Amino acid sequence: MSVVKIEKELAEIINSKETIKVLATNDKSGIPHVVYKDSIHVNEDGNIEFWELLESSQTQQNLVSGIWFNKLAAVSVLGRDKESYQIKGYPVECIDSGRYFEKVYKEVQELLGDVELGAVWIIKPEEIKEETFKKRQREDEEKYPILKHLDRLAKK
Repeated sequence: MSVVKIEKELAEIINSKETIKVLATNDKSGIPHVVYKDSIHVNEDGNIEFWELLESSQTQQNLVSGIWFNKLAAVSVLGRDKESYQIKGYPVECIDSGRYFEKVYKEVQELLGDVELGAVWIIKPEEIKEETFKKRQREDEEKYPILKHLDRLAKK
């Protein structure tokens, strides 16, 4: 595993309450499972952390399998200004007891009321790719200059 660093600017986007955050995992058969997870954030160690509220969730099951079988998970974020990133990483830790778990559990209850906390998950980033449309469009045009629709070429 080659771990990459989440830069401060991206961490701020991920940690913003306005950012839409999506987590994609796969089950044992490879079937994708994609969910919105508002609790996704970058922790003090620079890893992706999120709080799973339901112990029996498909996400929880998939991440347990991900630890056992070294399977990647993906986090996709869409910021307020339409900046978009995908971070792929390995689930490396499931915290379901102890002081840190208790601290997060109290925080979850303050934020959401009388709910459970199934686990605090840690995902170590392996790859970060900016997916913002304008940036990807520029990259495609530079990499594949001849792949244009004829109507776009005729306008020039």
